[in-house]
Amino acid sequence: MDMDAAVCLQDFEDFAIKYLPKNALDYYRSGANSEQTLKDNRSAFERLRLYPRILRDVSVRDMSTTVLGQRLPYPIAIAPTAMQRMAHADGEVATARAATAMDTGMILSSWSTSSIEEVAEASGKGLRWFQLYVYKDREVTRDLVKRAERAGYKAIFVTVDTPVLGKRLADIRNKFSLPEPLRLANFTSKLIESCGVRGSSSSGLTEYVASLIDPTLSWKHIEWLKTITSLPIILKGVLTAEDAREAAAHNVAGVVVSNHGARQLDGVPSTIEALPEVVDALKGTGLEVYLDGGVRTGTDVLKAIALGARAVFVGRPALWALAYNGEAGVKRMIEILRDEFSLAMALSGATKISEINRRLVRRQPPSYTSSKL
Repeated sequence: MDMDAAVCLQDFEDFAIKYLPKNALDYYRSGANSEQTLKDNRSAFERLRLYPRILRDVSVRDMSTTVLGQRLPYPIAIAPTAMQRMAHADGEVATARAATAMDTGMILSSWSTSSIEEVAEASGKGLRWFQLYVYKDREVTRDLVKRAERAGYKAIFVTVDTPVLGKRLADIRNKFSLPEPLRLANFTSKLIESCGVRGSSSSGLTEYVASLIDPTLSWKHIEWLKTITSLPIILKGVLTAEDAREAAAHNVAGVVVSNHGARQLDGVPSTIEALPEVVDALKGTGLEVYLDGGVRTGTDVLKAIALGARAVFVGRPALWALAYNGEAGVKRMIEILRDEFSLAMALSGATKISEINRRLVRRQPPSYTSSKL
């Protein structure tokens, strides 16, 4: 593919819509139920307006930040998304290589089609974190955590908004299954066979792994995770001040303001609208706050940072970029978003992250049309 042909993130999505098989496209694109929250994740960003400062000398800009003590040259990293080999043959391996080449980090989904170890080998010394569900079988959970530790992952991002899977109408209509010969690479051999399931690529396996998720998930499970790993634990899926304060009380390292890409409970707030409440609740606690959901432009990144996010994670854009051109596509996607963010900083009058604050962002007032007399 001609990398110069893609000039914004929408270009990658347009390509994917045209060329990805319907089974994969709908799995990646869909939200829960009527997709109200899926739409709002984007429209909420559009309702925010920027109020830039002028005459600030923005000839030199520093976009760098840190995530859990690790320096990033810009506050953009890759969110966990499942089954990436449906988008491209190299899947998560290509994403890992792209993130490493662009000097940023990626979160590997535990439902990946490349294994924990394969992604670690591909990313080399690159920054990587691991996304985890808590399973009914604690040994399955423990095994995944220990493998991530051994493979050099730097944190565990625990998905806390999924005691059960949300209802995604497109997948029901399509009777979604993971295409042959793909497999859920982290759930093979003894890990699955010990539970009485054979094989690695059937749709039955996908459904079975989903059924392993523990609906009794509670704060006691977070405490248990802290006993089996020394890695930082971040809770992914926090939307309220109450849960943010509870997270602080349980001494986790941070939270991701996330609604699971709008794939769980439809009707919850967009992540950018939930962000300020969570940030305010965690002031003075030392917990880091991140955001995912709906980020598509550099000004989206700017708005999230202004409202208190330390960094943003992008998910679906990485899938579309994978479909576009594998590793090179993901690198190009990150490059576009990084450069847009740098431009947005310059045009808003900010030369470093610490100068980006809430004074920059205001919610657009409702529009009123006066009736003719």
